Amino acid sequence: MVERFLTQTVFSSQEDFKENLNIKVPKDFNFGYDVVDAWALDEPGKRALLWTNDKGECREFTFAGLKKYTDMTASYFQSLGIGHGDMVMLILKRRYEFWFSIIALHKLGAVVIPATHLLTKKDIAYRCNAADVKMIVAAGEDIITRHILDAMPESPTVKQLVSIGPAIPDGFHDFHKGIGNAAPFVRPQKANSNEDISLMYFTSGTTGEPKMVAHDFTYPLGHITTGSFWHNLHKDSIHLTIADTGWGKAVWGKLYGQWIAGATVFVYDHEKFVPAEILKKINDYHITSLCAPPTIFRFLIREDLSKYNLSSLEYCTIAGEALNPAVFENFKKLTGIKLMEGFGQTETTLTIATFPWMEPKPGSMGMPNPQYDVDLIDHEGRSVEAGEQGQIVIRTGKSKPIGLFKAYYRDARRTEETWCDGIYYTGDVAWRDEDGYYWFVGRTDDVIKSSGYRIGPFEVESALMTHPAVVECAITGVPDDIRGQIVKATVVLAKEYKDRLGEELVKELQEHVKKVTAPYKYPRVIEFVNELPKTISGKIRRVEIREKDK
Repeated sequence: MVERFLTQTVFSSQEDFKENLNIKVPKDFNFGYDVVDAWALDEPGKRALLWTNDKGECREFTFAGLKKYTDMTASYFQSLGIGHGDMVMLILKRRYEFWFSIIALHKLGAVVIPATHLLTKKDIAYRCNAADVKMIVAAGEDIITRHILDAMPESPTVKQLVSIGPAIPDGFHDFHKGIGNAAPFVRPQKANSNEDISLMYFTSGTTGEPKMVAHDFTYPLGHITTGSFWHNLHKDSIHLTIADTGWGKAVWGKLYGQWIAGATVFVYDHEKFVPAEILKKINDYHITSLCAPPTIFRFLIREDLSKYNLSSLEYCTIAGEALNPAVFENFKKLTGIKLMEGFGQTETTLTIATFPWMEPKPGSMGMPNPQYDVDLIDHEGRSVEAGEQGQIVIRTGKSKPIGLFKAYYRDARRTEETWCDGIYYTGDVAWRDEDGYYWFVGRTDDVIKSSGYRIGPFEVESALMTHPAVVECAITGVPDDIRGQIVKATVVLAKEYKDRLGEELVKELQEHVKKVTAPYKYPRVIEFVNELPKTISGKIRRVEIREKDK
């Protein structure tokens, strides 16, 4: 399948990749027809989705099976009045019906809005009104359906509610009964053009209401590099990305690039993250490829890996936050596998990564994906030299790269602030070494300015993470009358150190940081906590810690 969209499919070096990557974009590309249905025609018995949950249930779907179920779903949604351009919100956790629904909506030319199950009544009403949502398809769990029903009096654009079960509350249609009784699917004469919106995410910033990130129908093609050249997938791969379907990492790792590569997407539908259960799934289902945020790997390496047969595991990738070198080294020591880091945003596909032909540098994101013209610039717009910090930007003067978002929906001002004069500003700060590898520093909001120094939180966090007492930590700036800001560390301790809470341990950690990195970067304040505040995607919410310390 990859060869249908690339002029060259094998690369030997970053130079070769940069010089020869060329994605062919078909007219009116539609992932549902041009990938899922194409596989069903070429290799109908090929396994596409392997789903299991924490109750012991298991389902497998071939590409022929997916075509069948997505056509049934598309026909059912048509009967509910859904067609081209209609906005549909999916609150489906990790249920396999998510894959039925998103592909069906692509086939109809509708707009998919994946959403987390943690939304409250207020969140749901805001999203429905901001995007004129016409239908919501949700998991039939009391807390989810109750919030949806409570939001309906304030959501006049919503015409249909659908539940996949187990409960079908009053006011909801029964998804499975609906697709079972659906008429044969009639494909729209023209479902979409490449420029139409196909996918939209609400993504929260540090202030204000969430932004609506709109992607067009070519967006899945931007994930060819994600699946084939970062995850390093092939037709025999069984790939697990640990992600809820409500956030962007799900389509990064559980859908587009993986199926273009012909891999099997493995889904573990669980309510609570238990490291031992993840390891057991790798053992039992012979997972070959794993992608997860650093938080997951921090906990995996604290398990007794000798209890599990992980010999099937060929390749591991990491994203969501910068990777602390200590986690890289420990995982490699325990498994022999090098963690290959990647960087991107909801607004982009994979932007910077360590690709298979590169030797990873622990703590580095890698090099730019040649799909994008990536640069680092200072406050005056100057491209910085090696070793200098700058904001990561994507230059778009020639054309919009495949995978870059279309706009912030209904927000021209915010779009213009972020993407203007041929430059998209990511808001992330990094530096580049002499070999061309990029190193993450932090969000522009997270960089600490203390006594004239600019201190990136990631470097201090990485230093702290090399101390055995530290399981996780977050570095933030605390206002200070003399220095402007001072460095604070919020630390989750290993259980064997919890009886040592006190000034002695604080000083030990401070001295440790002084030895590992520049002494002026050490945390003058250390707070011990049981857990760090995080987003649903597992990213540390430093903004929440900063707000508390104001």
